[in-house]
Amino acid sequence: MLGLFEVLEQIHTNPGLYLGRPSVSDLLMFLNGYEFARTQLAIELTVAEAQFYDEFQPWLQQKLGVTSVTSWAKLIMLTCHDEKTGFDHFFQLLHEFKQQHSAVAIAA
Repeated sequence: MLGLFEVLEQIHTNPGLYLGRPSVSDLLMFLNGYEFARTQLAIELTVAEAQFYDEFQPWLQQKLGVTSVTSWAKLIMLTCHDEKTGFDHFFQLLHEFKQQHSAVAIAA
């Protein structure tokens, strides 16, 4: 099974194959399913993957100054006018997050 960041790179390159369309909300659902599948298969997350799942949303909440929104996709959509723009913005934010978090940067 591919690691989280390899999957994200493939999704970024060809979102239609994985999501049907470039959509930040659909990406969130896909990644939730991916994490669930790994749990069911007893495949442990790497340190970098756990850091993403545990810290990306709080990091984004702090960055945007918004604490009342319950998912990172909805946080991103607060500043984007459509799902495609949100999808593209996610990957920009992910790049920034990876640069600021050593375990994620090392895994990338």
